[in-house]
Amino acid sequence: MISGNGDDGGTAAALGAAPDLIELRDLLGRLAVQDGAGLSEAVMVGQLTAMEQLKSALAAAQARITARLAAVRAQADPGRPVGELCRGLGAEVALARQESPVRGRRHLELALVLLREMPHTMAALTRGEISEWAATLVARETAVLSREHREQVDAELAGQLVGAGDGQVAKAARAIGYRLDPGAALRRVRGATTDRRVGLRPAPDTMTYLTGFLPVAQGVACQAALAKDADAKRAAGDPRGRGQIMADTLVERITGQTKAEGTPVSVGLVVADRTLLGGGQQPGHLHGYGPVPAPVVRDLVREADQVWLRRLFTSPAGGELVAMDSQARTFEGQLRQFLIIRDQVCRTPWCDAPIRHLDHVIRASDGGQTSVENGQGLCEACNYTKEAPGWAARHVPGPGHTAEITTPTGHTHRSRAPDPPGHRYPVRIDLTFPSAA
Repeated sequence: MISGNGDDGGTAAALGAAPDLIELRDLLGRLAVQDGAGLSEAVMVGQLTAMEQLKSALAAAQARITARLAAVRAQADPGRPVGELCRGLGAEVALARQESPVRGRRHLELALVLLREMPHTMAALTRGEISEWAATLVARETAVLSREHREQVDAELAGQLVGAGDGQVAKAARAIGYRLDPGAALRRVRGATTDRRVGLRPAPDTMTYLTGFLPVAQGVACQAALAKDADAKRAAGDPRGRGQIMADTLVERITGQTKAEGTPVSVGLVVADRTLLGGGQQPGHLHGYGPVPAPVVRDLVREADQVWLRRLFTSPAGGELVAMDSQARTFEGQLRQFLIIRDQVCRTPWCDAPIRHLDHVIRASDGGQTSVENGQGLCEACNYTKEAPGWAARHVPGPGHTAEITTPTGHTHRSRAPDPPGHRYPVRIDLTFPSAA
């Protein structure tokens, strides 16, 4: 669906100034075909150890380069707010490391902390004694401390992280922090409380994970209430398992229905006509979830209380979505719906966050039109990032809807909208499931 292409010119210039990176790239080429043939078990295990140490050392090198980038960017534009600087540079770091914008910002924050406040942890990472994740845990567990206390935690942990598990690393850093600043525990609790939220993630076998990030008392109370109700129903002869009863009760209490299977819901489903009408096996795509097996698609349509169909049209050559029926009940904003159906998730490379904003590829202020060709779906963070100074985007002509992003350093990355299920004759289906009687 998405691919990123770094600017070869900028990369070549960087490698020309650092021949050791060329040697490293040659080494990576040799490692790519190495399978240990002809080596003893001891040598192969030794190689695994050396490779793991190399990964840590490379992570440390990435942190140093990232921190230097931040320093150069701040000097070039000292008037910009820190939050805006971190958002734009974090997004560029994410593209360079082929990760999501959220992880890019975390990499930036970690680099600044390690270089400015935690030299011992940084040195251990450089020597390959700890992993990048262990260094992240130390930084995360000390985030509420002052710079002086953070430096002291770093000093006390020096030499103690080698061989420690992730849980041990986090607990050790937290314990020292609490001793140095007893009020840190209260600040952590207050900060976490403000982050309370509910999330939904796909799970195997067309199931989902509905999670709540709650204060401990509320979380325990919810679990206890569901467990108590399930135990009572089991004692009364309910044949369902304890976990099944708890799950059904959760749905019933949240939705206000008398039965979990009677939950009213309207969802959008894109499916090939062959899957819907001809017994085909091409999976459908359920908005907000992802791929759904063909038999489940047909069950959803058959069990829905109301069904509206809207034809989607694809190009004869590439199979990409180009239009859809303009008439449909219960919908407003046809263009918005079309872009959400076409793009499915945020169009920024390596970002698979849900679409929250529909925006112009070429800004309207720069003459960009409000059209299918110049529209794209983005998450909230990526849409704000593209408005930062130095960012640009354009639509690339050719098969498929392709958008090209240019970062402030001149690197380019491209993303192509995914093909719809069935490619040639997909159908948008809006389903409303019945309420319980």
